[in-house]
Formats: sequence, C-alpha cells, structure tokens
Amino acid sequence: MATSRIEDTQWFRPAKPDYDELATKYFGDEAVRVKTEFGALSHRGLLRTNNEDHYSVVRRYRGRDVLLTNMPTDAYQGNSDEAYSLAVADGIGGAAFGELASMLALQTCWELTGKAFKWHFNLSQAERIELEEAINVYMHLIHQRIQDEARAQGEYRGMGTTLTGALTVGWDAFIFHVGDSRAYLFRDGKLHRLTKDQTLAESMLAAGLINSLDEAARRFRNTLVSCLGGNLNQLDVETSHIELEDGDRLLLCTDGLTDMASESHISQIMARKSSTQESCQQLIDAALAAGGRDNVTVIIGDYLKSA
Repeated sequence: MATSRIEDTQWFRPAKPDYDELATKYFGDEAVRVKTEFGALSHRGLLRTNNEDHYSVVRRYRGRDVLLTNMPTDAYQGNSDEAYSLAVADGIGGAAFGELASMLALQTCWELTGKAFKWHFNLSQAERIELEEAINVYMHLIHQRIQDEARAQGEYRGMGTTLTGALTVGWDAFIFHVGDSRAYLFRDGKLHRLTKDQTLAESMLAAGLINSLDEAARRFRNTLVSCLGGNLNQLDVETSHIELEDGDRLLLCTDGLTDMASESHISQIMARKSSTQESCQQLIDAALAAGGRDNVTVIIGDYLKSA
C-alpha cells in the first residue's frame, strides 16, 4: 500500500505561504508603541459655590503572562495592549443636582463598559464603525439613566449634563460628544476643534439666522439644545474618528475654559514645552484670570511614538 506524504497534499494550504502578508491581514501591522502622558484639573471658579464638573481618565489594558514553559527566558517578549478613555462632564440643573448628573454620567459609563470592551487584533473600518455605534448606545443609556433618576426623585427633575470624551486605542481616537463642552486636537502648532457646541446660537448660525456667533446674545450661546438627562426629548450624539500622530495633544474641557479664554490663547498655552499637568494648571489660571465665572475642567493627553 502506498503511503501519502504531506507534501503531496497541497490543497489545504497556500502553495507559497507568505507569513508577513497573512500576519498583516489577520493581526494587523506590527504595532508602533504609543507613549502617553495625561494631566487633568478642575476648579469651581471664582463665582460658584460648588463644582458641578467631573472628569475621568481610565486606562484599560490586555496583557499576557507565561505561567509555565521550558522555552528560553527571552523567547516571549512582554507587551500589553492599552486603551484610554477620557471624559469631562458639566452638570446642569442647579447646585447639587447638576453635580449629581455629571457624576452619574461618568459612573454609568464605568458600569456599562466594565465588560463591554472588545479587543481587536486589527481595527478594521467595519470595527471602527461598530465601536462608534456602541458609543452612541452608551450615551443613550446614560441619558435614560439620568432621566430615570430624576423621575424617581422629583426634586431632581430637569437635572442633566454635558459629556465630551475620547477613547484612544493605539493611534486611533474616537471622539464622543453631547452638549457644549469641547474636544480639541493640537497638532503642529495649531489648535483644531473636534466638536460642535450643541447650543441655540450654533443652531441659529446653521439655519442662517445670524452670520456669526458674535451676533448671538450670550443666553443663546449658553442655551443647550441637547444634553444627557434634562427636559429635552431629543438627544444628538456626535461621534467621530481621527488618526493620531506622533506629538499630538488632545484637550477636553468644559465651557468654563472656552467662555473665558480665546482659542488663540488656549493654543499658545498648549504650544508651551510643559508637562500635561502643568499645561492644565496654566489653562485653569487663564480662565480664572479672565474672571472665572464658571466651573472649569480640563484634561490633556500627549501621544508620542515610543522608542
């Protein structure tokens, strides 16, 4: 009886397997390690008696530990995948109720995403879309949670919050936004706004009722047309995706900063060779020096190519 040999049965594998091509297709290009540094700071301002802002910076990671092997000690190079979630929330509804709403938003986000994060070998376009859809669902669930709490406790009726954040996975950044807090990208000496204020003034500008935001009364510039919770039925969740580059800085802030400091002033501070925490302090100081009429909160993340 003739015996078959493995080289005679080529049908089950490519004739000339290309290791690099297959590895890239299913597991992505070799990851470029990202070095990150974060800073965050919040201040109640000079006129407010309490702080209704909250912020969070969360690191998620996936790693591998070799428990048993007879391989050489240097055979398995240690590494881990990391993702970061940054968020600022500015409560509305008056005094402690706004403070509760912003706190509840970040707490609910933490609870919802505890086991929901899916690690990808290769973050494809379809998976990016799926992740943005998931973020949209989270925001609607947070909205519902705040409204449910308000209905259960009558004195909380009307409480709500803005929520602006970023989820970064390697060089991919997913921006999510409701309200008038803001996200910015500082790249190559220029400040780029990544979000649009969901205010009556912005709506008037889009409808052609005014020619610039400077023409809108201050009350229109501070009147929200979308927020989490609150008395509004419509929720407009803004999501976007950007590819970060070496040297980029992300800035998240509440309107306590942008109402007090111009974007050109913010850009000048972001351009300084300061640590993230020092830059946060400088931005807070700028808002206070201009009057500090509101709570002010900032988060800065630096993204650098790791050696």
